[in-house]
Amino acid sequence: MSDRWQEMTVFVRVADSGNLSRAARELNLSQPSVSRIIGALEARLGTTLLLRTTRSISLTEAGSLYLERARYLLAEMEEAEQAARGIDSLHGVVRLAMPVLYGTRAVIPALATFLPRHPELRVEIVMSDARQNLIADGVDIAIRLGVGLLDDSAFGARKLAFVERLVVAAPAYLLAFSAPDNPADLARHSCIVQHGLFGRESWRFTHDQTVTSVDVQAKLWINSAPGVLAAAVAGLGIALATRVMAGEELRTGQLIQLLQPYRLDPAEVYAVFPAGPRPSAKVRAVVDHLEVALNTPS
Repeated sequence: MSDRWQEMTVFVRVADSGNLSRAARELNLSQPSVSRIIGALEARLGTTLLLRTTRSISLTEAGSLYLERARYLLAEMEEAEQAARGIDSLHGVVRLAMPVLYGTRAVIPALATFLPRHPELRVEIVMSDARQNLIADGVDIAIRLGVGLLDDSAFGARKLAFVERLVVAAPAYLLAFSAPDNPADLARHSCIVQHGLFGRESWRFTHDQTVTSVDVQAKLWINSAPGVLAAAVAGLGIALATRVMAGEELRTGQLIQLLQPYRLDPAEVYAVFPAGPRPSAKVRAVVDHLEVALNTPS
């Protein structure tokens, strides 16, 4: 790699991660080497690109301008190299973030037909139901799942799929408490609410073109989808789930779908690109595959 391309690559990685040590690890360089490369870049340009303190790194105005162009040029270089190699020779690393349960039951199985076709490509998966700092974590693609929750306007994004949402409860809960006949009945039930993805105490239903919103009694708040599912199976209350997430439990009778004539707004599945709206060829290849796979019935 030429000195200028290396400087550009190192600068972009430092700017995206906000941390010299993390950038050094991701680039397989030492931290002193990263500092030296950034210093040489600034000296050659005759301007300061990064403001460094003991705790953080931030961009100067010149740094922000350089970052925008550097990303574009690096993407162009990757496009040129990929065109020469061909789509069947994707290589390098794609760091993919996703929510735990949807990732486990939908995204990871979808990769089973993709990765064998690209043996030189490595995917690093980060799973969390918490809203992550995608830039600091060096994420290339984040799978986001929710209803009207795409608020990272500075990022690029692409809608991949819609997922049906359901109201579910365990047979044990329904033995102890009669099943709700309509959404208004939910107000007298114990409900399970997840922080973040569907963490709302107002559930909105549509029936015969009539929209009804119900303020449920959230007796249990949980910060992960697996926790919500486990609590529902244990009979602790009524929960919202997607058909993808709760499909196995519904098939085996551990959970029962309630209020079937009433429809909830579907969850939207997005691929989010922290580096901007023009992702690299390997990122686009992963997302193209997921868009098809996530919309193909299993």
